[in-house]
Amino acid sequence: MDAEKVRNLFRSITPGLLIELALVVAVALLLAWLIQRLLPMLAARLHGRRRHWVLALIPTLRILVVAVAIGWIVSLLIEPSLRNMVAILGAVGLALGFALKDYVSSLFAGVVAAYERPYRPGDWIEVDGCYGEVRHIGLRAVEMVTPDDTVVVVPHLKLWNGLIRNANNGGASLMCVASFYLAPAHDAYQVRRILHEVALSSPYLKLSRPVVVVMEDHPWGSRYRIKAYPMDPRQQFLFISDLTARGKAQLQTMGVEFARVEAMAQTSDSNAG
Repeated sequence: MDAEKVRNLFRSITPGLLIELALVVAVALLLAWLIQRLLPMLAARLHGRRRHWVLALIPTLRILVVAVAIGWIVSLLIEPSLRNMVAILGAVGLALGFALKDYVSSLFAGVVAAYERPYRPGDWIEVDGCYGEVRHIGLRAVEMVTPDDTVVVVPHLKLWNGLIRNANNGGASLMCVASFYLAPAHDAYQVRRILHEVALSSPYLKLSRPVVVVMEDHPWGSRYRIKAYPMDPRQQFLFISDLTARGKAQLQTMGVEFARVEAMAQTSDSNAG
């Protein structure tokens, strides 16, 4: 009974039907090939946004050609009736549901993001090791720009199963950390005082926020960190570079010896062992 129902879905195969199917496939392949060849040639003659628009049309037009060809082939093979069309549309809907489940999940996560606001435009966030400034929040994804001026599109789906680190959380204050690794023989009080003065004299410092110098002792020496805030979050890299360069220069003037890589590596190996 089931075999008979399946058999009734399809038309009988005839030489004319096979020829028509071959023509549809051939025309689809030819159009896809022409799109792939001609549009890049056209884009090479254009500049600016027009060039990007033409290049963006290539995958869209190829998908459109494939979709029309598949629809045509299905109409040639399937006997047109209400029952057959309901069965076909049900199968297509099920397939689309599986194919677009991540997309739909990202849409729901976008609604949650609009309510909980884990990131906002202007926030500096880190997702899966990628750090950058949020420039645009869409319905499906958030667009961020890295310090290397690379645009990264992160789907809201990351809200469900990933960690999102927000450095300034909608505010204008973003803590920066400049690290210094020193050999054991030095005056810790003097080093802390010098590094504190280095931070206070930075032209990027936000004076309304505190400046803290913390110290950690290790077998290979000491690690110092200046924790301070720049006036604008976008100045964070200039701020850290300024603190590092001037702090290193002041420590060298004091005659402080910096920790050696060999000593740090040996300590790490002994801890691992």
